[in-house]
Amino acid sequence: MTEAGEPAAPPVLSITGAALHRDGHELWAGLDLDVRPGEFIAVLGPSGSGKTTLLRSILGLQPLSAGTVQIDGLPVQRGNPRIGYVPQQRTLAPDTSLRARDLVALGVRGIRFGLPIPHRGDRTRVDALLEGVGASHYADRPVGLLSGGEQQRLRVGQALAADPKLLLCDEPLSNLDLANQRGVTEIIDRRRRAHGTAVLFVTHDINPILDRVDRILYIAGGRFLLGTPDEVLQTEVLSALYGTPVYVFRTGGRLVVVGIPDADTQHEHHDEAPTTGGIA
Repeated sequence: MTEAGEPAAPPVLSITGAALHRDGHELWAGLDLDVRPGEFIAVLGPSGSGKTTLLRSILGLQPLSAGTVQIDGLPVQRGNPRIGYVPQQRTLAPDTSLRARDLVALGVRGIRFGLPIPHRGDRTRVDALLEGVGASHYADRPVGLLSGGEQQRLRVGQALAADPKLLLCDEPLSNLDLANQRGVTEIIDRRRRAHGTAVLFVTHDINPILDRVDRILYIAGGRFLLGTPDEVLQTEVLSALYGTPVYVFRTGGRLVVVGIPDADTQHEHHDEAPTTGGIA
C-alpha cells in the first residue's frame, strides 16, 4: 500500500526465479526483482558478472537459463516499444554526415513497422525530443562533429522516442566528463520523475547517480544483493558478497570502494553489449 492508502502500482518489470549460465559457469541464480513506475535502480558489479546480459534478457535478445521476465505483465519480446535502451557512449566518426535530428528521427520512425517513411507530425515529435534532451541548438549539425556528451544526449532522445515505460541504461556515462555525466543523468532522472518511467541503470561508478537511486542490485561472484544504497554499500555487506575484504569509504560526498577482486581471478567473462537500433 502507498502512504495515501492506495494499492501500489503494478510493476513495469517483473523478474522471477531468473538464472543465467554461460560456458558452464553460473553468473547468478534465483533473482526476483519487481521494478515499479518511476523507480530508479542501479545495477553494479564487476565486469563479466552478467549485468549487460541481464539487460539483453529484458530486451528479448537472450534467453535466461531459468525463470521469467515480464514487461507490464506480458512476456518479453524483441523490439518492445515499452522499453527504451541507452547504450554506452561511443564516439561517432568525424565524417558521419547525418544530422543530429536525423538520428533522433530514426528512433521516431523505427517504432513503426515497415519502411521508415516520414509521417505527418514526425518533425514535431523530433523537435520535442531534441528540446527534452537539450539538443535543439545543434539539431542540424553533423553528428560526427559533436562532442561525446552531445552525441549521448541524442542516444537518450532516441531511447525516449516511443515514450517507454522502462528505460534500460547500459553504462551510459562511460567516457563522459563530469559535466556531461551530470547532464545526461539529469535528463534521465527528469524523465522518470515527470512520466513515471522506471529506470534500470548499469554502471561501474555509483557516484554520479547516488542521490537519485532508490535501490541497488549488486551482482558479484555468482551472487547478488538487492536493497537501498545504505543497505548495500557497506564494508561488511560487500565483503560478505565477495568473500574477501572490501572497504567502503565516504569522502567529500563520494563513495570509494576498495579491494574488489579482479574479475579475471573469478573466472568471469565479459558481457556483450545489446544490439538494437539507433546509435551504437
